[in-house]
Amino acid sequence: MFLSLCYVSSNGSASSRKLNKRLKETAETVVIGGGCVGTSIAYHLAKAGMKDVVLLEKSELTAGSTWHAAGLTTYYNPGINAKNLHYYSIKLFEQLEEETGQQIGFHTPGSIRLLGTPERMDEARYQMQRQGWNKAPQWLISAEEVLEKFPLLNPNKILGGLYNPGEGHIDPYSLTQAYAIGARKYGADIYMPAPVTSLVPRSDGGWDVETEHGTIAAKRIVNAAGIWGQEVGRMVGIEHPLIPVHHQYVVTATIPEVAALKEEVPVIRDLEGSYYCRQERSGLLFGPYEKSHMMRLQEDWVTDGVPKGFGKELYESDLDRIQEHTEHAMEMIPVLAKADIQSVVSGPIIYSPDLLPLLGPFQGLRNYWAAVGFSYGIIHSGGAGKFLSDWILNGEPPYDLIEMDPNRYGKWTTQEYTAIKARESYGNNNLLGYPKEDRLGGRPTERTSGVYEKLRRRGAEYGFHSGWEQPHWFALEGDEAGYKPSYRRTNWHMPVGREYEMVMKTAGIMDLTPFAKYDIKGKDTVAFLDNLVANKLPKVGYGAVCHMLTPRGRVYAEITLTRIAEDHFFCITGSGSELHDLRWIEEHAVNGQYDVSITNCTDEMGALTIAGPSSRDILAQLTDEDVSHEAFPFMTMRQMSIAGVLCRAIRISYTGELGWEFYHKRGDTEKLYDGLISAGEPYGIGDFGVYAMNVMRIEKGFRMWGQEMLTDNNPIEAGLSMFIKMKKKSDFIGKDSIRRIKEEGVKRKLVLLKVDTDNIDPEGNETIRVGDKVVGNTTSGCFSYNLNQSVAYAYLPLDLTDLGTKVKVELLGNHYDGTVIKEPMLLTEPMREKIKRQAEAAN
Repeated sequence: MFLSLCYVSSNGSASSRKLNKRLKETAETVVIGGGCVGTSIAYHLAKAGMKDVVLLEKSELTAGSTWHAAGLTTYYNPGINAKNLHYYSIKLFEQLEEETGQQIGFHTPGSIRLLGTPERMDEARYQMQRQGWNKAPQWLISAEEVLEKFPLLNPNKILGGLYNPGEGHIDPYSLTQAYAIGARKYGADIYMPAPVTSLVPRSDGGWDVETEHGTIAAKRIVNAAGIWGQEVGRMVGIEHPLIPVHHQYVVTATIPEVAALKEEVPVIRDLEGSYYCRQERSGLLFGPYEKSHMMRLQEDWVTDGVPKGFGKELYESDLDRIQEHTEHAMEMIPVLAKADIQSVVSGPIIYSPDLLPLLGPFQGLRNYWAAVGFSYGIIHSGGAGKFLSDWILNGEPPYDLIEMDPNRYGKWTTQEYTAIKARESYGNNNLLGYPKEDRLGGRPTERTSGVYEKLRRRGAEYGFHSGWEQPHWFALEGDEAGYKPSYRRTNWHMPVGREYEMVMKTAGIMDLTPFAKYDIKGKDTVAFLDNLVANKLPKVGYGAVCHMLTPRGRVYAEITLTRIAEDHFFCITGSGSELHDLRWIEEHAVNGQYDVSITNCTDEMGALTIAGPSSRDILAQLTDEDVSHEAFPFMTMRQMSIAGVLCRAIRISYTGELGWEFYHKRGDTEKLYDGLISAGEPYGIGDFGVYAMNVMRIEKGFRMWGQEMLTDNNPIEAGLSMFIKMKKKSDFIGKDSIRRIKEEGVKRKLVLLKVDTDNIDPEGNETIRVGDKVVGNTTSGCFSYNLNQSVAYAYLPLDLTDLGTKVKVELLGNHYDGTVIKEPMLLTEPMREKIKRQAEAAN
């Protein structure tokens, strides 16, 4: 049942009204959707100087979700990259009214996340350690300070608060109108009512955008259609994983105690009660997030579409569903208990499986950009508009935001999965956020390797990697099994140490099936790849670690290229960047008009690795091929039979130890695994997981994409110069920028720190200080079982990168001593072997 709050024409169809002006025939960019996100994109593109920006709105601006939003504005975000969106949005809101002349009702009383348990205090300290090196102000305050700022709270339920000055709330309708005014001011055209009826790809890579009023030939389209985003996606053959959620908030009538306040109180978020509350004139507005089993999805809209004519309607309210949270709110804010309800708003907001929007270009479709799935669209709107505009205009993202990449989902993301995860994400909205968080809803998907069940029986504790299940560690007899999240060392600490020791002393086996895998072949393959990557291409039978750089010289991706034949390369990249990297590769192949074919064989191929000093002896028992160092040197590839399974065997290991990776038909994984385990039993082979591998790669000095290198970094400061071949003839993407960076010099550098902690280890994104000054941040970290203490990679200014330099690393409110040490801590097996052979030759 819907409650209509919008104007409907006499014939009952909003879309049949006359268009507000004559439709253009061509456009550089067509933005579909006139909510706060769509209008922000149009505003930013036009302001940046793009001509012929068109926005099409099916009925009227803000229809769908924007108009009824609570309008909360936050600097705070538990993630790192999304903080940039929030910060930009708030800074934009501060000046948008003056720029456009449109009042936007922006209130900035600050906000407080209430901390009522010791665990919440730890969570706040965890977030503080990640915030210090970021832009926005944030600090912990005492219970007394919380009550000073919001005197209506129950003092018996508060231990402290996480305070962000400058946060608050805004009028979503007025904000959207301001974006629209700004967009028109800079030359954009906004048409409404102009529902899109069809999207037809053109041979030149553009789109024919068909409406009831005519067709626009567009160079690119941006799907910013909000709750209709899935329907627009289906017009181009995409099933975006989105689902509408019922979200309710309650607005009270005047409360005398609120009316008597001298200034507006901060927005509060009661994390234990799972609701937010802000002042609304002389009353209060509070909105809960129900538990997963209580919340409601509008699943029929996924299958049947949004009802025709829906625009500014609401769902029927259901106060029983939020009763538990209402009682929490009345306990925390006693004046609520005697307040009269003025209105209840229950409207649709759109959810993706992980709560984050889909923002960016889409793999497999030229010039189709997504800006959908914004469950927090108001605060994301300004930053998202700027981010997308910069990417469209400059050909690369302005900073790393891969967690919002629309290509993080794939064919494995079913409607059932989307519904389960949306329910989980909504219900767990205010759950404690831990390091290495792993949520179990909707798992496993169809993406399991051929040894999934076998490894589970052998103690595998699985993590989730782009739909795949991959062992993080193994709980053996006597270990405390299960997912036990903690801000300190937890149940996997000792088992991971055992796995580490096994690989270092004998041999271990690991499932690498989630790695993304592509075959690239064709007559232009060499010219194409030589332009795409900064390293030299390997010879036939050899492999090379390569980096795809952006035009600005940032690290877009790290891949391993193995040359199967003169014009055939096998490309491997991380599971989390499968379609992210594939989209970039395909885009540059098309733009450069290269005659190549690119096949994603990720789901068809399994992958196992063995590593450790005994791995050669184990492998030798399973093949007729010579696997000696002379016959099978480091970074070479052989197509060979192993335990009766045809494999692409590559001598490489992310552990840095002697090892091989075996790529094979996915259906043969169990046979290959059984052969390796059987042959390895006399040597003490066992299973190891992602956590142990991470320790070994840090100790060997290996960088990880998304941690040490990403589109926020250039390869010189990341210590990747050995992979950037400036003397090769090809003008690879980013070469000119790298030349300029080298000439100007870098201002910071990646270093390795040993950190003197106690029962806690760095994981990355911790703040680093010298005295009271923030000087840098960690990128990744672990407990080094070799040094028997914590270590971390970190970016520091050049004057702090000398060996022995002392810094302080913040962890849970403590500032631990950190010291710059030599890297790598341990030489890789190939380097150790090289030194050994040189010494033997010298003697």
